[in-house]
Amino acid sequence: MLVIDNLTKRYSTGDLAVDNVSLSVPAGQVVGLIGPSGAGKSSLIRCVNRLVEPSEGAIKLNGLDLSKLSRGALGKARRRMGMIFQEYALVDRLTVMENVLSGRLGYVGFWRSYLRRFPQADIDRAFVVLERVGLLDHIDKRADALSGGQRQRVGIARALVQEPDLLLVDEPTASLDPKTSRQIMRLIVEICAERGLAAIVNIHDVALAQMFVQRIVGLRKGAIVFDGPPDGLTPEALTEIYGAEDWASTISKAQEEDADEAETGLPGKTLASA
Repeated sequence: MLVIDNLTKRYSTGDLAVDNVSLSVPAGQVVGLIGPSGAGKSSLIRCVNRLVEPSEGAIKLNGLDLSKLSRGALGKARRRMGMIFQEYALVDRLTVMENVLSGRLGYVGFWRSYLRRFPQADIDRAFVVLERVGLLDHIDKRADALSGGQRQRVGIARALVQEPDLLLVDEPTASLDPKTSRQIMRLIVEICAERGLAAIVNIHDVALAQMFVQRIVGLRKGAIVFDGPPDGLTPEALTEIYGAEDWASTISKAQEEDADEAETGLPGKTLASA
């Protein structure tokens, strides 16, 4: 379980990015983090794994207070936190398999990773996650030869090969078309259910969040202004998060797309061609 207690992040400029946020995410739950640009969504996610240093508060993963760890201890703790990025963060000249195995860097050390000398157990682990994300037929392709959806799958596989307890996902569908976005979100949610992973997904598409996540947290000016189930996102709640707008059309879109998915069925695994 992830427990965030009174987390605050104020930058040296004086800007308050995260304002006294308290949040618990149990194992197996996927939380969609929504809010306008500048609401503090990315800062919150990066505070959890201390890519951004919190100003105040505590962050505990399975009882371990991440906010108090030394640099060395933090490096070990980060093994348990898989990060999935909007822009994939792959090394283009490396193959799919090599990019996925880079997720084991925290376990094998720099030189073994640099020389690509991974234990057989790590290679076997990589094959398992690549099969799960539908990329077994692409393991020898360079990352720069892949589609956007395939590149995001590599990023997911790289996070999973760490064998994490928590996934931190920063706008995973921002660069993808609508169909591929649904496939990627479905894959993330299914994997979290299968592996009992807690997850926080920073997502800008409200309708997509409503379709897939179990719980939505809305941020505005760094503070939580909504925390509840997707069907609790009424026009009034969306106005509180984003400001005044015609939110009825957004809610209708989510309901229509959800109905379309129900009619066509939800495949257990996504298509590797996307």
